[in-house]
Amino acid sequence: MTKSEGLSAILQAVMRNSAKAAKDKYYPRWHLAPITGLLNDPNGFCFDGKYYHLFYQWDPLSCEHKNKCWGHWRSKDLITWQHQPIALLPDEFYDKDGCYSGSAVIHQGQLTLCYTGNVKFDDGSRTAWQCLAVENQRGGFDKLGPVLGLPEGYSGHVRDPKIWQHNDKWYMVLGAQTLDKQGKVLLYRASHLYQWQLIGELAGSHLGGLDDAGYMWECPDLFELSGHFILLTCPQGIKKEQYRFLNSHSSAYLMGSFDYSTLQFQHGDLIELDAGFEFYAPQTTQVNGRRLLFGWMGVPDGEEMYQPTIANGWIHQMTCPRELQIREGQLYQQPVKELQQLRQNVQYWQGIADDAPEINGFCVELEVELIDSLLIQFSDSLELTIENNQAILKRRSVKNGEWQSRFWSGDIKHLQILCDSSSVEIFFNHGLGVMSSRFFPSAKKIINFSGKNTIKLTTWQLNDALFS
Repeated sequence: MTKSEGLSAILQAVMRNSAKAAKDKYYPRWHLAPITGLLNDPNGFCFDGKYYHLFYQWDPLSCEHKNKCWGHWRSKDLITWQHQPIALLPDEFYDKDGCYSGSAVIHQGQLTLCYTGNVKFDDGSRTAWQCLAVENQRGGFDKLGPVLGLPEGYSGHVRDPKIWQHNDKWYMVLGAQTLDKQGKVLLYRASHLYQWQLIGELAGSHLGGLDDAGYMWECPDLFELSGHFILLTCPQGIKKEQYRFLNSHSSAYLMGSFDYSTLQFQHGDLIELDAGFEFYAPQTTQVNGRRLLFGWMGVPDGEEMYQPTIANGWIHQMTCPRELQIREGQLYQQPVKELQQLRQNVQYWQGIADDAPEINGFCVELEVELIDSLLIQFSDSLELTIENNQAILKRRSVKNGEWQSRFWSGDIKHLQILCDSSSVEIFFNHGLGVMSSRFFPSAKKIINFSGKNTIKLTTWQLNDALFS
């Protein structure tokens, strides 16, 4: 498909489907979501000094994982977002089967994208190129082509470059799979963005004290936070445990130390980043001393193709933007403070949970202080139970209606819950744990509380965010 043919097809899809998506009762009122088609990984999250930029994997032509383009939003405040020209289309020989995920930096005064060009062959094999594109005066991007081919000893599953600069050098982490199907993160270094040197395997299966940890590590992101180095990754094929890594694919992190002189990463165990039903492919950026994160509120290869929004021509959304912090040696995630501007009509209540007023509507934020056990029901489709130092999030399967469960363990004293039309993000103990999930209630949108213990409840209605 040529670029002009692709743009024409996308324009037709937007004109045909966007009004239907916007009227869907499940379409978010303040989260980012596609105007049509399928959205997945956040890409190129960065700040240019004036605007936040968030690119995203997008199939505008269907609710399938095909036709992977890069859509583009920008914002001055992380609340009001503007659509920008489509950044990347799969219209070159080196990215003809998809412009896969990557990152963005400001280089020589230009917003520069680094992404994976995916190429599939007739015999079922594939290859991958790491490619560059630079912003032009029209707000679109001009492709510069590949700067890195497939490294020796790895399959065609090498993708998702995250690049950053430290002192006078550029660095890249890259998700990879060895020929014997072991997931790794590769580390590269460069003096400029056009010629990269492979340093070696930074982390992965059978490295750094880990056992078998999956067949492919996607979406790596390495950064320093309060003297600790964090490697975010999505280890596909990691073994499910009783209470962790229960999704079809999970998002996790390693915490440790990284030495720029030796380029060695020492770390502890894999920790699940978000324990909910839908969270994947997180990407961060550094802005004025803050480490900010967006994630995809979806999971590949799960029940996504049974979600009811497909009937209205769209699927998936982003998480809320979050700020990461280290407190007492542990990683915390919290909604960015800018989101408080959406709050209105605050209400306070204290008493026995059984007597708490029901809350109408899902476009709300809740803050709950609790002593012990508590049950929160979100209509007929989602339940949060807290008892015996454990949170259990139960949701009806969109495939067969059966109840499924996810877990987070800890002595829970505080909840911050952000709801939208078909999503919930639950932050435990000021962000020490998080559960993000989509849900699609068939009944009236009501939140109920149950329990014999005292709770303190603060409730805000949330204004719609603005999109243009």
